[in-house]
Amino acid sequence: MTLALAATGQFPWENVGTYVSAQLLGAMLGAALVWLQYLPHWARTADPASKLAVFCTAPAVRHTTGNLISEFIGTFVLLFGLSALGANRFAEGLNPLAVGALVLSIGLSLGGTTGYAINPARDLGPRIAHALLPIPGKGGSDWAYAWIPIVGPILGGICGAMVYRALLS
Repeated sequence: MTLALAATGQFPWENVGTYVSAQLLGAMLGAALVWLQYLPHWARTADPASKLAVFCTAPAVRHTTGNLISEFIGTFVLLFGLSALGANRFAEGLNPLAVGALVLSIGLSLGGTTGYAINPARDLGPRIAHALLPIPGKGGSDWAYAWIPIVGPILGGICGAMVYRALLS
């Protein structure tokens, strides 16, 4: 969202670094809280992939191009939809509910292929936390895949916001 708004001139570029850093740190903190919540379960869970899945996304089928397209489309829909919701005041108090419904509908319809990160911080922050936290038998953090839920959402989000703005012109 931050990069898409900056790319479309709706957010100052000089604030992007601060916002992205805060989002990443917030995602890491949230992941640390989840780690604490499940503290007694880590040692009893044998499968490293199941432990990683608590923190970040993974594709149902590993296909670099297909996974990148999936993240692109999901985030395109998200930013296009958020742009439309933000531009219209159909019912002031219902916007948070509409945003939640949008994210839910993206997850239900498009999320099965990659787990729909649709936000780079949502995947990267918890993945970093997974790498740093002392989780017994955790296995690797799947860094070979980690770039897909970063690049796909960045490109999809920017394109979704730009297409919405182009349609308004």
